[in-house]
Amino acid sequence: MIGCIADDFTGASDAASFLSAGGLNTQLINGIPEENLPLENVNAVVIALKSRSVPAHHAVAQTLTAARWLKAKGAKTIYFKYCSTFDSTHKGNIGPVADALLRELHTPYTILCPALPVNGRTVRSGHLFVNGIPLDESPMKNHPLNPMWDSSIEKLMDPQSDYACYCVPAPLLESEKHGELNQLIQSASKQNKHFYLIPDYFEDHHGQLIAKIFEQLPLLTGGSGILQPLAQLYSQSLSTRPTPICNGAGGRAIILAGSCSAATREQIDVFIKEGGKACKIMPEALLAGTQNINTLWEFIDSNPCEDILLYSSASPSEVEKTQFLGAERVAFALETLMRDLAVRAVAQGIFRLIIAGGETSGAVTKGLGYSSYLMGSSVAPGVPVMQPVQNAQVRIVLKSGNFGQPDFFLKALKMTSL
Repeated sequence: MIGCIADDFTGASDAASFLSAGGLNTQLINGIPEENLPLENVNAVVIALKSRSVPAHHAVAQTLTAARWLKAKGAKTIYFKYCSTFDSTHKGNIGPVADALLRELHTPYTILCPALPVNGRTVRSGHLFVNGIPLDESPMKNHPLNPMWDSSIEKLMDPQSDYACYCVPAPLLESEKHGELNQLIQSASKQNKHFYLIPDYFEDHHGQLIAKIFEQLPLLTGGSGILQPLAQLYSQSLSTRPTPICNGAGGRAIILAGSCSAATREQIDVFIKEGGKACKIMPEALLAGTQNINTLWEFIDSNPCEDILLYSSASPSEVEKTQFLGAERVAFALETLMRDLAVRAVAQGIFRLIIAGGETSGAVTKGLGYSSYLMGSSVAPGVPVMQPVQNAQVRIVLKSGNFGQPDFFLKALKMTSL
């Protein structure tokens, strides 16, 4: 069994979709599972934490608890899943968590593999690129919480991790006998008790090579780029394929967008230009009380036959203008509102929920309280339709802010309708 630990819920659904596409029966669990949670006919389990932005020691503690649970359930491989655009902060959690997992699993090294070429995230010579542009020159450089200050994964890890990083160029992966790669590993092992390898991954076949070379390691880390080829390797011995759920549900849909990424803002623009009904949530009005769940619900009720988009997404300049309100205060108010809107939607019979943004998705899923999900088809790479085990009427689509094409919301609405 593959046990995957994701640092937020959209990352977890992303991972689960690729594991499922690779041929594994995959169960997604929200939060650290109860000890006696049953796992039947499961080849992969993904645990969704909300550990991306918490203090590092909390992220480490949660992740180790999840890893121990997965190992007790028979996981042979632990996969630590993080964002394909990594983490720019000097006090980020990727380094501390990966370090702790290396020690916990008594393994000298693992890989750092954030690449996801199908979504434009590639690694070349240890540098992370977004659609061919170095990370720190891409639109992610203006991220309101984690502005990307460097594209070098080694430099991003340096203030976070206790261990050294070594780049693995594509020719070392592509060599039939991997002699130079083995020499690199042996040399690094002599110099370090623990260390990381950063493999090139800028072409699709690199993912298959990385999965094949490193599949036997007890710990792997990265984005979702190698999860499907890794699952395909695991699934070769399986006699049955998973049965996908029905993607559709009855009734209208609600879209809740909290991401401020350029991709999500473009998706909002396309939805509105195509005639979609939308209402923007303004932080000043929300904190002043002039905009709240009741006023927003009046907008929903005034369009009874329409799919509705409610969004707080804003450009970097708009976000900057609201900084005087307090970033944490605004974030908490917005996440709370999105959570309450989703809960009310399901209570009032709106069973199709499309959520954009990692923090928004985490707040919504926590509010809904579903603990486990079945995987359907993907709206976009890494963005599946999900059915809560506890409520078969509901369909949920959760996307990381940067994922999806400009028509993503339109496509998600179509795919989830009966």
